[in-house]
Amino acid sequence: MVKKILLIIILALVYALPPLALAQEEILEGQVTQIVKEDVVVQADQKSLYQQLGILITHGSAKDKRITLKAAGLPLSGAGKYQVGDQVMLSLNYGLAGEEIYNLVELVRRKQLLTLFLIFIVLVIAVGRWRGVASLAGLGLSFLVIFKLILPQINQGKDPVRVAILASLLLIPLTFCLSHGWNKKTLVAMVGTLGALVLTGLLAKYFIDGMRLMGFASEEAGFLKASRSDFNIRGLILAGIIIGALGVLDDITVAQAAVVQQLKQSNAKLRPREVFWRAMKVGQDHIASMVNTLVLVYTGAALPLLLLFISNPLPFSQVINYEIIAEEVIRTLAGSIGLVAAVPLTTFLASQVDLRN
Repeated sequence: MVKKILLIIILALVYALPPLALAQEEILEGQVTQIVKEDVVVQADQKSLYQQLGILITHGSAKDKRITLKAAGLPLSGAGKYQVGDQVMLSLNYGLAGEEIYNLVELVRRKQLLTLFLIFIVLVIAVGRWRGVASLAGLGLSFLVIFKLILPQINQGKDPVRVAILASLLLIPLTFCLSHGWNKKTLVAMVGTLGALVLTGLLAKYFIDGMRLMGFASEEAGFLKASRSDFNIRGLILAGIIIGALGVLDDITVAQAAVVQQLKQSNAKLRPREVFWRAMKVGQDHIASMVNTLVLVYTGAALPLLLLFISNPLPFSQVINYEIIAEEVIRTLAGSIGLVAAVPLTTFLASQVDLRN
């Protein structure tokens, strides 16, 4: 479960991140060595913080060079204020006359992120033991497929839907077998996952076409289309839904197959029909928790967007017509429908197969 939720969140962030560079530029790193000047500036009745920073470049072509940069429009709260010792990212561009132009980009947050990631790894291994190790291996494999197969192929102009389908066909057997071993239970879960994934994809495509979504709800999509005319922006929506749904179907299908297996092992005299309905009792609890989890994960990823529309004076019946909202609704509901359908499908398949050995 933890692996899947982490994967969904990272996918959502990758989808939402703006392009990091619009032109050829070099990214450097430096350290704030001095706060040269600091003032509170008032513009249009809004107060903001202005800082002039002395920075020593520590990584990049301009290493050991000292520069002074301005940071304007900062929030007055401590979170946005630069301090001596801060590690920062800088961009280096060249003007028409060849002059160097430096700009502040971001704080360097690698150390904190690495610490958090190490805590996650240690906790997963400590609690899950060898299962935890297998889960981390599956997570690493998923990232490998995403960043070495899915994203490069789409970036080369390949159809995002086909790439997502092929990647799913590759990920399902590899990650399932790695995490749960090669057995009848895993095989049933794989078939149930594929069936639910097909349903999710067909539903999403039908409603994307029916609502005539263009895929330009975000600035990033517009930038991609402007920079590369061969990008299938509409296909990106469907591909994202397929990959996101795959991230949660693993848990529900394996869990249902395991429930059926335990029922058959505890009472070999149970008929398939009895096994099915007993397992569905557990499946109903799975559905309630997983659907809620899926909705909350997508809501968390789109929280700033939702807040923006909540503050809009338009009524809800009009707000939901905006494409940027409709995309998120389709993403959430199509994934949830596939998740719900996976429970009876996998339970039925498992009840018809002898899983005792």
